[in-house]
Amino acid sequence: MSDGDFDIQYAARLARLSLSSEEQHTLGSQLGNILGYIAKLREVNVDGIEPTCHAVPLFNVTRPDESRPSFTNEEALLNAPARSNGLFVVPKIVE
Repeated sequence: MSDGDFDIQYAARLARLSLSSEEQHTLGSQLGNILGYIAKLREVNVDGIEPTCHAVPLFNVTRPDESRPSFTNEEALLNAPARSNGLFVVPKIVE
């Protein structure tokens, strides 16, 4: 794909860029090359290949969900500056 196929002035206007004629020529040819590579990728036969999100499978490393000893309600509220009915009392921040 040549740089004539890509309207660099239109793209620059959308991006709110003011480009000199030299920058337009340079960026136009570079973007034209990128679009050419994309066109080459479209020629590859991908029939029968499932789409994937990642090239390498990802796995979450998590610990088992098991009960463990923790603070009692009274212990958790011990240093609370204000409490009511077994809960922390905090200042209202949303009106």
